[in-house]
Amino acid sequence: MNLFAWWRPAAPELDAPLRRRLAALPGPAPLGVCSLREQRWVVLDLETSGLNLNRDQVLSIGAVAIEDGAIALGRPFERTLHRPAQKTNASVLIHGLGPSALAAGSDPAEALLDLMDFIGDSPVLAFHAPFDQRMLARALKDSLGLRLQHLFLDLAELAPLLNPDTVLREAGLDDWIARFGLEVQARHHASADAQVTAELALILFSQARRQQLDSPLQLEQRVRQWRRRKAHHHSL
Repeated sequence: MNLFAWWRPAAPELDAPLRRRLAALPGPAPLGVCSLREQRWVVLDLETSGLNLNRDQVLSIGAVAIEDGAIALGRPFERTLHRPAQKTNASVLIHGLGPSALAAGSDPAEALLDLMDFIGDSPVLAFHAPFDQRMLARALKDSLGLRLQHLFLDLAELAPLLNPDTVLREAGLDDWIARFGLEVQARHHASADAQVTAELALILFSQARRQQLDSPLQLEQRVRQWRRRKAHHHSL
């Protein structure tokens, strides 16, 4: 027996229908040279019990698809997860998910499978994407034993990259919402945040095309270059 096996988390036990669904999930498609309009994107927003990547939990998921250059308004994704053991803390003042909402939520394994079905093989967009990516990755591992492999593109990086003349110090989503005059129905509500983030993404894609960045691969490569330049500047 491996002496270190005792501290490894046990693989989640899934019933046969969930295992079949899990096995049928598509893997992520590589970014290609199709146009930004032709690429299907999924915009994701998570509400969580806090900001600790190792301890806090995903409580609610909102997502919308961008297809053929427009938001697919008739097919949003929204789930509140069943978290009856979640203690009420200060975060409930932000997202409003109290004990009754969490007790009535969907089974986490089923909700996360539904999300991955919705995402399909598409790349994912989010604002401050590394946080959503790591929280989702841990939730998938804990509930499904699934390793998240999809590409995430961070709009918090893309916005200043494409708007170098806009000076917003440590700008958050609210700052960019105000910058472009967008309206949001209810901030810190996963589906509403996903909707307004998708609207921001479409504005940024339009700017990218005007800057001769008209494929997902070009956009991802430019973000990588911008990130390296920023890291080099901070190291000087």
